[in-house]
Amino acid sequence: MQVRTITYSRNVFLPLTTVCHNICGYCSYRTPVREGCIMEPDAVRESLRLGAATGCTEALFTFGERPGEVEGFTPLLRRFGYDDILDYCYDLSKEAIEAGLLPHTNAGILTSEELERFRTVNASMGLMLETTARIPAHRESPGKDPDVRIAMIEDAGRLKIPFTTGLLIGIGETEKDRVESLETIAGIHRRYHHIQEVIIQNFCPKPDTPMGRDGTVGKEEFSETIRLARAILPDDVAVQIPPNLADAEEFIGYGVDDLGGVSPVTVDYINPEHPWPELERLREITHGYRLVERLCIYPQYIRKGWFDPALTPLIMDLDKQIQERNP
Repeated sequence: MQVRTITYSRNVFLPLTTVCHNICGYCSYRTPVREGCIMEPDAVRESLRLGAATGCTEALFTFGERPGEVEGFTPLLRRFGYDDILDYCYDLSKEAIEAGLLPHTNAGILTSEELERFRTVNASMGLMLETTARIPAHRESPGKDPDVRIAMIEDAGRLKIPFTTGLLIGIGETEKDRVESLETIAGIHRRYHHIQEVIIQNFCPKPDTPMGRDGTVGKEEFSETIRLARAILPDDVAVQIPPNLADAEEFIGYGVDDLGGVSPVTVDYINPEHPWPELERLREITHGYRLVERLCIYPQYIRKGWFDPALTPLIMDLDKQIQERNP
């Protein structure tokens, strides 16, 4: 009997800013414009250095969507010589490559032109769909409009960008909404074949947010969503759960293929109260399965050549390194 493989990647989490023009009812990551709301270049470089030294292969750039639309943000960013956070991220992506890490950027909604530009310095990119439902939690979040998010995921497909998306479970959507969301993602993938993984993420209530007293999904509901994802999504799309937010050891048997990026260097800045599991803990969680490290760009997209030619030497070198580390 063949042993099922569970994958993960080693990353450095780089939250370039906590400022965001969306105001989601469940978010504690977003902050006002203030001193320290932008990660300084030297701090990014130090994280990249530590990541490379500890065997990380991915630089995960994430930040609030369109922070420049929030009054007072751009003057702070100009201290570092930039008028636009995307230019800042683009240049830091190049520095990540020089440091030996593959960038993966989650920047919120981007235009097709912006995606095309970032494709030259990113091995993969991502945007959570979250839900196709229109829910109260997104009332003040124009970037969370389902149609807008679906359009960007399709743009990434047309550009052949290996892509991550996912669902946030327990934010006001119904089971019917979850099925619709998964079927929407599956349909996009069948047209463009670019979605490498779909994250099934359980909502974790945050104190001092409008939804801070709301409950989250129970174990049965969460496991059923994982089963639905594995049944609805095409076989070549991995189902991922975050091992620091859910009891992965309990849920892995319901159809989980991947445990996402974990970091030996940085915390999960969006969910800092939930530390990443160490590698030995991942081995315990996946007892009975084959645990395999991967890059942020999945093997099938490496074989297809769905990346900028300038990234070829680094992708091939890192791929060789992790093949040597895998059992």
